[in-house]
Amino acid sequence: MNPIPELSPMLKQLRLSGILDSLEQRNRQAIDGKLAYTDFLALLIQDELARREQKKLNTRLARASFRPGKTLESFDFDRLPKLNRAVIQDLATGRYLQENANVLIAGPTGVGKSHLAQALGHCAARQGHDVLFLTQTKLLNMLHAARAVGNYERRLQQLVRVPLIIVDDFALKPITAPHDEAFHDLVAERYERRGSLLLTSNLDFSEWGDAFPANRMLGVATLDRLRHGAYRIILEGDSYRVPKNMPESPVSGIEKRAKN
Repeated sequence: MNPIPELSPMLKQLRLSGILDSLEQRNRQAIDGKLAYTDFLALLIQDELARREQKKLNTRLARASFRPGKTLESFDFDRLPKLNRAVIQDLATGRYLQENANVLIAGPTGVGKSHLAQALGHCAARQGHDVLFLTQTKLLNMLHAARAVGNYERRLQQLVRVPLIIVDDFALKPITAPHDEAFHDLVAERYERRGSLLLTSNLDFSEWGDAFPANRMLGVATLDRLRHGAYRIILEGDSYRVPKNMPESPVSGIEKRAKN
């Protein structure tokens, strides 16, 4: 007698319908292996826990807004021979999140800063942390829109509560008023609440002050909080974005033969 039809409505009522996905397979395994009832039950519970954890991870990754394929497994370390892999692997453990430390990544265009930042974000998400990945422009526009509708403080506090925020392309554009104040608010609030920020920038660390042309003092106060106890990583190497050579057009080939 197949017990699945009778179990199905009861498992759904208990919100355990995921067990149905592996019930038949586990039942055969229990029969073939002559497992005790408790061992059989343990396998089903482990399957259900694994499904729930995977569902939570999928939700965290969707909320993070990572770009496809930006994981540590796909990161090409060979293109960056000067990069200390041990440091990256240490960051991948999430220890900096336990320390409430920031991570600052600098380097020229196209060396993999965004990829590495998102890869570390993936690691954090797998460890159970909520992550948000967005560009500096999108972050500032989000806060500006919230201010326009009188929702600034609420949006700010929502951002403060995210365990890890990754801000890509920091200082790619100057942060002018009132955006500089909003960015300072976010950094200062997270500094007090002990939340981690991960920033990438094309500018050298010594040039980050140039991001605040309207209010240098505000910039100093913001960067002081960002840099305190932060891990700094410099990426040096050739750009991934190498232009492809255009193939010779048929017309050009004909013209060359005609000239010969």
